[in-house]
Amino acid sequence: MSQIAKLKGMVALVTGGASGLGCGTVQRFIREGAKVVLVDLPSSDGNKIAEDLGKPCVFAPADVTSESDVSAAVEMAKKEFGKLDVAVNCAGIGIAIKTYNKGKARPHSLEAFEEVIKVNTVGTFNVCRLVTGLMLDNEPTVDGQRGVIVNTSSVAGYEGQTGQVAYSASKGGIIGMCLPMARDLSLLGIRVVTIAPGLFKTPLLMKLPDKVQDVLAKSVPFPPMLGDPDVYAHMVQCIVENPYLNGETIRLDGALRMMP
Repeated sequence: MSQIAKLKGMVALVTGGASGLGCGTVQRFIREGAKVVLVDLPSSDGNKIAEDLGKPCVFAPADVTSESDVSAAVEMAKKEFGKLDVAVNCAGIGIAIKTYNKGKARPHSLEAFEEVIKVNTVGTFNVCRLVTGLMLDNEPTVDGQRGVIVNTSSVAGYEGQTGQVAYSASKGGIIGMCLPMARDLSLLGIRVVTIAPGLFKTPLLMKLPDKVQDVLAKSVPFPPMLGDPDVYAHMVQCIVENPYLNGETIRLDGALRMMP
């Protein structure tokens, strides 16, 4: 019989953990009895959030595109908590630029495109490859599992809107990594699953006027509302606790299909 895992007693590393989906995940994991290494930029509120959550949470200031930064965060998990069971990648950025601006006779900035790919896609891969070594130190469960990696894509990885060419490419890359990475790491007892969220109450979206937020919420078929970060976090928990979920990208969007 498969062993159903529980978050209590686990150690997780969460990138982008100082805001939005990442912060919701950190908070849920702590409530469920896990310990968390909160990873975010030095300029974020990560240190304050970790202090508020107490001893089960420590802050690791890091840029996910930096090998040394992420390696230090992984080492912190080992030093503070002795192991690492789960990695959740929520760090990411987004821009809105068309491939070509006819009015200004200006093509999409190559530097801006590269930056989004670097943070979202390369940063996600960087974390995945560096957490694996510590997970391998874990004693396998009865199913042979040693760890779980949860990555964050977006519905834009499937249906990018106008001006989302860079963001959609970066999130599509995360979808594309999921199955081959799961196949690679299955040999080591590590599962890999991706979540593709729809419209959630992230800091970027919450900066929009209330009327715009209402329109966006009503565009979701059911339930017609913006997702709460804890809903995303609940999906992460379900993935960690279900030993047969692997190599899949799960849309979490209320049946939303983005229009151009």
